[in-house]
Amino acid sequence: MQIRETSIAGLIEIFPRIFEDERGLFFESYNEQAFQKHGLPTGFVQDNQSFSKKGVVRGLHFQKAPFAQGKLVRVISGRVLDVAVDIRPDSPTFGKYEIFELRSDTHNIAYIPEGFAHGFAALEDTVFSYKCTNVYNKEAESGILWNDPDLGINWGVVDPIVSEKDIILPTFRSLFEDSRA
Repeated sequence: MQIRETSIAGLIEIFPRIFEDERGLFFESYNEQAFQKHGLPTGFVQDNQSFSKKGVVRGLHFQKAPFAQGKLVRVISGRVLDVAVDIRPDSPTFGKYEIFELRSDTHNIAYIPEGFAHGFAALEDTVFSYKCTNVYNKEAESGILWNDPDLGINWGVVDPIVSEKDIILPTFRSLFEDSRA
């Protein structure tokens, strides 16, 4: 696996080694030993999968401590713009975000650690898969408005399809205005 660090500490993009021949292809999307070698978490406790139609925006979601989740995310089929926003108040990159284009033809993977809000925009019909370091907890769920003007994220879609729940999420500023005082 090739590991690419980003401009935000802890946020990683992974490029697995692809083995291709006349039958098709094979790759490891997760290998505990390789993750340990690179200092990445190995304690995944829940796997999730979703299907999103082209133009869907999901997010920005996170779970509050002590139920925060790290996520190992990838696209099984399709293509997304994957967004991770640093919500760690003590981080020098607090409020900054990184965008990955995750694609089924490149098989790249992103690791989003605890302390990040996460979302994605489906650039085509997409099956999205992610492993979590903590189980889902409804009481701990939270999020940031997907089109928060202070964050200014370009989701790469026109007229996005967004859930009613995501449309009413609070802004980054309203959630975290007292976090750095």
